[in-house]
Amino acid sequence: MKVLDAIYFLAIIGISIPSTPLVAGFSAATPSLRSLLAANQNDVASLKDVAIEAAGDDEAVAPKSDVFYLRYILDDSYANGDERVAALKSNLKWRMNEGNAIVTSAHEAISSATADGKWNNAPVRAAAPHADVVNEFLTSAQCITTSLPSTNELVYCIRAGKIDDKGLMSAVSVDQMVEFFLYCKEVNAMVADARSEQADALIKVVTCNDLAGVKLLGGSKEFRKSLSNASKKANDLYPSLNGRTLLLNLPGALGALVKLFTPLFPEAVRKRLRFESGPLKDVEDLREIAEGGNGREEFVEQVTVLAYGD
Repeated sequence: MKVLDAIYFLAIIGISIPSTPLVAGFSAATPSLRSLLAANQNDVASLKDVAIEAAGDDEAVAPKSDVFYLRYILDDSYANGDERVAALKSNLKWRMNEGNAIVTSAHEAISSATADGKWNNAPVRAAAPHADVVNEFLTSAQCITTSLPSTNELVYCIRAGKIDDKGLMSAVSVDQMVEFFLYCKEVNAMVADARSEQADALIKVVTCNDLAGVKLLGGSKEFRKSLSNASKKANDLYPSLNGRTLLLNLPGALGALVKLFTPLFPEAVRKRLRFESGPLKDVEDLREIAEGGNGREEFVEQVTVLAYGD
């Protein structure tokens, strides 16, 4: 793997299954969801019609939430309305075909997870593709999704250096891992849309990559490939979902290389990146930053500043 490719990999990883109860842009002060929907109601209705025509009343394929369609409208990577419709149609095709098992499983799992009015993560983890193998290597100690109380934005944290990637990839294929990661992204997207309606704000996902212990070279190439493939696919499938990406606690030599090559990243990636040492440095287990955890208060304070500050 080329050095630049390895660094770019570090910048794009950001997929998780929510592991705690979950309660835009880079600013904590954003327009209300109601105002955004009101200003774009005709375009939202038009995109919903496209989805219904393609998928009928299958809510897993064509979500009923207006937020799902609003994200296409607010994504400025589309040059015009025709590109936006083409992107939606392409994603609906994926949701009806190769991605159908993923979105259907996620839809059913979230229904089970929220059946009693609280979040129960067990059905979500159990329903993930190839969960019987993957869940042995990826636990809440290494990757977790929580939220920022002040904004309700979701915060996904991953510790790539703590994952036995070689052991994992000896048990599954790259394609199977891509399916797993896209399922996780679908779950986070559904939760973000639901929370958007509850919070009256467009909720995004802030990513925290704790890179302590990560090696630029070495480890499993297949694991890096699966993360890269899934991330690139997810960027197409889930417009206007990603918030800022925080790269935390980079080892010295790696940090120097990352900062050297960052200017070569696409502008959209550069805008989302922020480097910092400190957050999560003294956290042994990521469950400590979940609600009720001993490290949560300090984590929330630090990440709120980094996620929305200049």
